Amino acid sequence: MIEREQLEMDVVFVGAGPANLAAALHLKNQIKEHNTLVERGLHHGRKVEDLEIGIIEKGSTVGAHILSGAVIDPIALRELMPDFLEQGCPVDSVVTEDAFWYLTEKRKIQSPITPPPLKNKGKYIASLSRICEWLAEKCEEAGVNIFPEFPGAEMLYDENERVIGVRTGDKGIDKDGKPKPNFEPGVDLLAKVTVLGEGSRGSLTKQLMQRLDLHEDKEPQVFSLGVKELWEVPAGNIEEGRVIHTLGFPSDAKTYGGGWIYGMKNNIVSIGYVTGLDYLDPMIDPHAEFQKFKTHPDVAKILAGGKMLKYGAKAINAGGYYTMPQLCADGVLLVGDSASFLNGQRIKGIHTAMKSGMLAAETIINAFDHNDFTSKTLRHYEEKVNSSWIYDELFAVRNFHASFQRGRWSALVNSSLQFLTGGLAWGFMPREHHIAGHERMEKLDKYNYNGDALRQRYPDLKFDKDLTFDKVTNVFHAGVSHNEDQPSHLHILDTEICATRCAEEYGNPCQRFCPAAVYEMEENSKTGRREIKVNFSNCVHCKTCDIADPYQIINWVTPEGGGGPNYKGM
Repeated sequence: MIEREQLEMDVVFVGAGPANLAAALHLKNQIKEHNTLVERGLHHGRKVEDLEIGIIEKGSTVGAHILSGAVIDPIALRELMPDFLEQGCPVDSVVTEDAFWYLTEKRKIQSPITPPPLKNKGKYIASLSRICEWLAEKCEEAGVNIFPEFPGAEMLYDENERVIGVRTGDKGIDKDGKPKPNFEPGVDLLAKVTVLGEGSRGSLTKQLMQRLDLHEDKEPQVFSLGVKELWEVPAGNIEEGRVIHTLGFPSDAKTYGGGWIYGMKNNIVSIGYVTGLDYLDPMIDPHAEFQKFKTHPDVAKILAGGKMLKYGAKAINAGGYYTMPQLCADGVLLVGDSASFLNGQRIKGIHTAMKSGMLAAETIINAFDHNDFTSKTLRHYEEKVNSSWIYDELFAVRNFHASFQRGRWSALVNSSLQFLTGGLAWGFMPREHHIAGHERMEKLDKYNYNGDALRQRYPDLKFDKDLTFDKVTNVFHAGVSHNEDQPSHLHILDTEICATRCAEEYGNPCQRFCPAAVYEMEENSKTGRREIKVNFSNCVHCKTCDIADPYQIINWVTPEGGGGPNYKGM
């Protein structure tokens, strides 16, 4: 039995993303406001003593595992800190021009009118990693404790299934699961309220939802994968502040997908492509879709003469309002992308994540005021969400992603109807509404692939390491680092399925949907069988494998603290 240190805190936030950082900072501000009202006799509750607040983060530093496009709607940031620009918020550029392109294989059709959800003029292009670094500094100045390299490994419960905190991961375990000389057991952080803001498909959020049935009577969460590169290009290739969104090439009409190109300061370009992880063809490779996107003549023209600087990939929780789980239980709240707060139509979730964190903070203050941390009090969080502009924004687009599960053309008609009616009307909705992506993947026998199926899917794609790059090269540019003498954090629950059923029925799609070349099938020289090999040290923590595996036998858990990509400045 391992002896573990116990640290008692009032509130523990898991994940140093925009939702939790905004929540922690707002909570500190709320404490001051609450106590001022009590002192003045304007509130009949009791003073809340300065709370012990901690944020744990699995990355080596705050921002190391944070990745987004990103064009930021500043509405929540402005509510949190009206003078955020004066206080040094590191936005990159103001959006000065919007464009929407429909791409065929060789041509672009530029819409004369940018669709209203994609209008961003006056908003900010930024590195979300840098924004989170800056918010973390503000939190620490306010007295919040931030602990990088401390992944949340396990939820802690009492005998009544109330969440009482979180256990951090052990350090110094070798690949065989045995303690090394530098072994350090994880710490039990005990808290009256635990807030999960782990981003898409958070490992603790997944455990919690399964254990407490927080997804009962909700539609299944659906995800997309965003693959991104940062480029430096010659002056004049794209204007600073120009924002382009695309639809069409290279996605087929049955697959949800679209691209972005953002012009930033100093001739830096943020470019990426989003592929829905509810695609049908098992040979689709989201990384290859992105590389192919860059070969379009009008896209390649922007990158011509440039140099790729950085790479990253991240899953996006795209289902929206109908897929949101129950947002609270005894002792715990869910915020941000962990709880499906993304607006899929606008492709924006930073502002809703931050607002959800701020509403969580207001709920926490109320819980301490009443000294009640059960769902009886914490359920006011859901009421606050449904009374805020988050509800107004997400409910109006509640059917957006589901409409794409019937294909691009019906979705475009449907999206137009939804926009005009505030989400009340649709023309081509699938009868089942949202369907989990892994359930939609079709088997190989529905397709006429022969021989090298992946080459048939992408016959003209070559990785020239100038414009297009293979996965291993991209992983290098993601700054990925894991100590290889540790247990794999990618658990395959039944490898026999990989070698037999999955190989025959789907052609082992993990080799394709992973954007980091983690999974490969190789022949065992002793048995002559093809077996799964897991290169976990390549992992960019996108969570795609946990999401898209058709058998749901891959379980992503946190590796040793600090391991993973380095997205700082991206």
